[in-house]
Amino acid sequence: MQISYDLDFPPVNLSNEAGLLAVGGTVSPGNLLRAYSMGIFPWYSEADPIMWWSPDPRMVLRPEDYRASKSLKKLVREGNYKLGIDTCFKEVMNNCAQNPRKGDSGTWITADLTEGFVNLHEAGFAHSFEIFMNNELVGGLYGLAIGKVFFGESMFFKVSNASKLAFYHLIEFLLRNKFKLIDAQQETAHLKSLGAYSIMRRDFIDLLNNYVKQPGLYGNWGTKQSKLVQLNL
Repeated sequence: MQISYDLDFPPVNLSNEAGLLAVGGTVSPGNLLRAYSMGIFPWYSEADPIMWWSPDPRMVLRPEDYRASKSLKKLVREGNYKLGIDTCFKEVMNNCAQNPRKGDSGTWITADLTEGFVNLHEAGFAHSFEIFMNNELVGGLYGLAIGKVFFGESMFFKVSNASKLAFYHLIEFLLRNKFKLIDAQQETAHLKSLGAYSIMRRDFIDLLNNYVKQPGLYGNWGTKQSKLVQLNL
């Protein structure tokens, strides 16, 4: 499958100390796929120009290294919730946008970024995992899949542990479908507690160069319509 893009990103080793690599362009679906496949992601606010980042080091999680707590496993066994996959992608993004990152006064999930990711979802590249209780969406996460890599973007919860349940089921799905890596972008104590760890950017890029070129699972992950496809980026 050939992807159209109109940005030529510089080498990631030209990023500044904070990880900022480039400014400008658009967050079109093709540019987003191209950027993520190179280890680059957008992060900016509505008032800022589009900024593209590639921090060093990079936090990653191999699905097989994930560690679920005993209390979370108990919640899974009790099953007092309903899992959805790719059933309300935009709603998940909108909820994530209402929960700014720690230290941010506003959201980095802008209107144009939402549009870009919704288009990627409709094309079968971006996915959401949702947790429902009493028919209400109470937690979830979304991200982008390229080859055998899942690029985690954001999560939210309205009920305690709801986002953790969504993450648990994401891991189960990735393991079943032989995904190799989750890109968690920047280090947090919570991610470390789940089994994630930091690696040098050059090592992360080496992994990407291998894994994103492998056939990936595209389409709606909540149905039987998804299929293995190899992208040409």
